[in-house]
Amino acid sequence: MPTDDTERAITLGANSYGKSGVRLVHVVRDSPRHDLRDLTVHTALAGDLDATHYRGDNTGVLPTDSQKHTVYAFAREGIGSIEGFAERLARHFADTAPAIRSARVRVEEHPWRRTGEHSFARGDGGELRTAEAAYGDGAVRFTAGVRDLLLLNTTGSAFGGFLTDRYTTLPETEDRILATAVDAAWTYETTGDDAWFDASFAAARAALLEAFADTYSLSLQQTLYAVGERILRAVPETGEVRLSLPNRHHYLYDLEPFGLDNPGLVFQAGDLPYGLIEGTVRREAP
Repeated sequence: MPTDDTERAITLGANSYGKSGVRLVHVVRDSPRHDLRDLTVHTALAGDLDATHYRGDNTGVLPTDSQKHTVYAFAREGIGSIEGFAERLARHFADTAPAIRSARVRVEEHPWRRTGEHSFARGDGGELRTAEAAYGDGAVRFTAGVRDLLLLNTTGSAFGGFLTDRYTTLPETEDRILATAVDAAWTYETTGDDAWFDASFAAARAALLEAFADTYSLSLQQTLYAVGERILRAVPETGEVRLSLPNRHHYLYDLEPFGLDNPGLVFQAGDLPYGLIEGTVRREAP
């Protein structure tokens, strides 16, 4: 017999709180050639927070405004790798706030292109470098990655042999534009210093670019696996790679109504809707 909902206990489940969207710009001015870092930081703290949820007792709550100030104060000592910066913040929150047992700090880095000794420009795509440090029970777990990395191959991609039904109108093709905006996140099974994190990120990103460029793609799923596999091989300390690849469709435009042929020269860039291919590539457990 179904249990009467009125007799079932109601309790608090998993929860966290923090400050999202902390915009931070850091300038190194120790020489005439300045260095610029542009970050967005997100914090999330969890622990013994029942009292504030059940009774409004805020004794154990470190205000999110305090978390914001902490981000800026820690930046005063320098950034280093964004993984290392995230770890320092996460450890601080979990180790100094009595009610907090674990902390996650996620960082996104916005790229600026140098145009002079102290001049920079933005606008080359929307790519962000990302990192997250999750700290609790004395252990820290790192995730690094990229978001909105725009990639396009003008050839070297086909799509055919797919399932068809009464609603299928898509023609098979042996040559198409393949374009996507990559969201990728890979986990590290170890830790390191700032130089190691930066070098590992550079190696993983380079592997991603190479896999996309030199894989003859029969499907975006195949490309996804090739990218994940290449990152795992390039950085042995990685455990898994999570990928999200929207298919930025490019349609050959029909110029026949104007008496013109179109031998793969003119395309209409699609917007909505789009195909979305997602998956995880991981190492087998030892």
